[in-house]
Amino acid sequence: MKICYIFAAAEGLPEDFKKKDGDLVIAADAGIRHLAHLGAEPDIALGDFDSLGFEPRCREVIRHPVMKNDTDTVLAVKTGFSRGYSEFVIYGGTGGRPDHTFANYQTLSYIALRGGRGFLCFNGFTASAIRNSSVFFSEKAAGTLSVFALSERISGVYLKNVLYPLENAELSYDFPLGVSNEFVGRRAEVRVENGTALLIWQGNRELLG
Repeated sequence: MKICYIFAAAEGLPEDFKKKDGDLVIAADAGIRHLAHLGAEPDIALGDFDSLGFEPRCREVIRHPVMKNDTDTVLAVKTGFSRGYSEFVIYGGTGGRPDHTFANYQTLSYIALRGGRGFLCFNGFTASAIRNSSVFFSEKAAGTLSVFALSERISGVYLKNVLYPLENAELSYDFPLGVSNEFVGRRAEVRVENGTALLIWQGNRELLG
């Protein structure tokens, strides 16, 4: 599947980066500096460029006003959707300001609500959102897995083949029941029948499947 990679301006970078044919790479504002550090160039640079301080030279530049409702990361996601992409991998989207980190968790929900799949990758962890669906993890997954409600309440929650399983449970956003579960060396499943959940796990996105 073709992937839209988005590089934002905060922390959480891969050790190296190479895109495949058909992938799209978007630099959101100062995220272009991270790509330069990795020796890569974006296909598109977009944003208001307030963090960068100048308009970069790129194959395609999309400038937006500073006074706007969308974050630069959301603008990058919307651009990816408009060009036929439904899988998004976001780097540089955590650390720094905590409100920006939380905004990117909400961006994962935005992607899921529109039928896509987003991954926020940072410092040995990956976050993703699922809505009315399920995901499976490889038996090679190790470490922690946390599941949080992104909508007011989510029901029909199943956690299988993990240290603390759940069966047809309900989670709410006012109590962190799903924090700090653990993989146990078996093919784990997270299923949510009604609502949107945020998943944060130790390891990379390749553990899904």
